[in-house]
Amino acid sequence: MSTHATEVRDSGASTVMSATGSPTAAVRPKEFHFPLVVEWIGERRVAAQVEGKPAIEITPPPVFRGTDPATWSPEDFFVAAAASCLAVTFTGLAARAGLSYSKLKVDADGVAGTRSDGRFGFTRLLLRLEVETDPAEEAQARQLAARAEQTCLFSASLDLPVETLIEVKRPSTL
Repeated sequence: MSTHATEVRDSGASTVMSATGSPTAAVRPKEFHFPLVVEWIGERRVAAQVEGKPAIEITPPPVFRGTDPATWSPEDFFVAAAASCLAVTFTGLAARAGLSYSKLKVDADGVAGTRSDGRFGFTRLLLRLEVETDPAEEAQARQLAARAEQTCLFSASLDLPVETLIEVKRPSTL
């Protein structure tokens, strides 16, 4: 079950109203905000902007009558968010654990269709994390990859199955 929150502004004060209607503090301990703005720039094209970063143009994908297959779609970003979160979570855990690796790659596929609630949307994400490391570090790499899967903020925030295959390999020799 997903929950939604609405921000209510009154004379400069900010309170967040939860889906149940009870107000909560605007910022709780260990709560982070990720603000951005999306503006229409013409036709079926918008630009997403985060302060201090370049704008990113976004269009619908061709399967939803988008006309620019070379431009990222919201669906691309959704799948990329899950895959990149898994990857960067692994890199952080590996750095703290002192694990060395020679390759890290996440292949991802988001599957959209009719959900159990009758709405059309993503029904699952398939992620395949591949990491190459020395044979002596394979067990630690597998453990860190499993921990990354469990602690990735994006995947933990979703109300759909995220299937992750972890593949630890030895570096290829020339």
